[in-house]
Amino acid sequence: MMQKTTLPVSLSDIEDARALLEGVSVCTPMEHSRALSLDVGSEVYLKCENLQRAGSFKVRGAYVRMAKLSMEERARGVVAASAGNHAQGVAQAARRLGIKARIYMPLGVALPKLTATRDHGAEVILHGHNVDEALAEAERYATATGAVFVHPFDNADIIAGQGTIGLEILEQLPDVDTVLMGVGGGGLLAGVAVAIKSRAAELGRDIKIIGVQAENAAAYPPSLAADALVPLHNVRTIADGIAVGRPGQLPFQIIRELVDDVVTVSEDGLARALVFLLERSKLVVEPAGAVGVAALLEGKLEELGLNPKKTAVVLSGGNIDPLLMLKVIQRGLSAAGRYLTVRMMLDDRPGELATISRVIAESDANVTRLDHTRIGGSLSMGDVAITIDIETKGHVHSETVLNNLRAEGFQPMIMN
Repeated sequence: MMQKTTLPVSLSDIEDARALLEGVSVCTPMEHSRALSLDVGSEVYLKCENLQRAGSFKVRGAYVRMAKLSMEERARGVVAASAGNHAQGVAQAARRLGIKARIYMPLGVALPKLTATRDHGAEVILHGHNVDEALAEAERYATATGAVFVHPFDNADIIAGQGTIGLEILEQLPDVDTVLMGVGGGGLLAGVAVAIKSRAAELGRDIKIIGVQAENAAAYPPSLAADALVPLHNVRTIADGIAVGRPGQLPFQIIRELVDDVVTVSEDGLARALVFLLERSKLVVEPAGAVGVAALLEGKLEELGLNPKKTAVVLSGGNIDPLLMLKVIQRGLSAAGRYLTVRMMLDDRPGELATISRVIAESDANVTRLDHTRIGGSLSMGDVAITIDIETKGHVHSETVLNNLRAEGFQPMIMN
């Protein structure tokens, strides 16, 4: 049910934003996921914002915010800060509107996001080690120069722009009963919640809205519990797009009133979700965009006591660094029991490696890398240490391989 509290963004604001976005953003596909549906036991659909222009939903809010600037404000230029997706959204909107854009990005930002932002014509300044530090510098620049600061999530126009996704979800999947999406600062979750909860109230329906955060960057659960903004002092996650240490004030007001729950997922869960989407849905999604799928795979809806019939998951972005993708795929395969690294101590005598190779081959597994050393402070004379990377077919198969090695007298230690 809608709350009586007056919220900073209304359904009419989102409808106005949609009119502004005509011809700017695209209505992204809603794809049925048979694989996920079978896995979780209910119908699951994927809202593919990873296929949006500039690779994420961010262009929606950025364009709405900037299209409303006066000519005098446009002449002063805009400044923003982002780990990548908001940067690309602002840069793309600025180019379309003819506005000069300066964007602060954290040191170590993914190269594809940095390159794409510059390719859209924005001036990029690398500053700070995270989004919060880059944000602070962007705000200082705005104060010093008069440039208009385009916040990534703590602005009503930004929230309204992101909320247009909610209108599309209801049109593409009218009988949806649960919607999951990632949350960093909260602009996307807040906007979609306003759109869907408002329309649901008009129809007399109850549609659950669930936010998902990476467990190492989860500021919303403690903030909601305290009914106040609780900043995190340490944010560390592969989901850089939602690595935000402090919720936005405006999104928090909305999320507190309208969102049913915010859950967290593990880093291994994020990696597993990314691999699942690659293999089973043929979709490239960055870790921040895959958190909703991770929540389904980790059984978070069941933990909340929910048993939806039709679930929509927003895949919020697809801008992933190929180098990070390599690491995440390996971690995801490991989390799914399909990639096993073991270390064993052996007597330095002929035939040991041959025996290990035979056991692994007879177990129908495959060695992809082997490291063999006789030198090290922990090794005694006559000892050898080997580390082996093995491709397996899942957790049960991995355990079979390990048991077969133990049966031959070896003592494999799993390396994380």
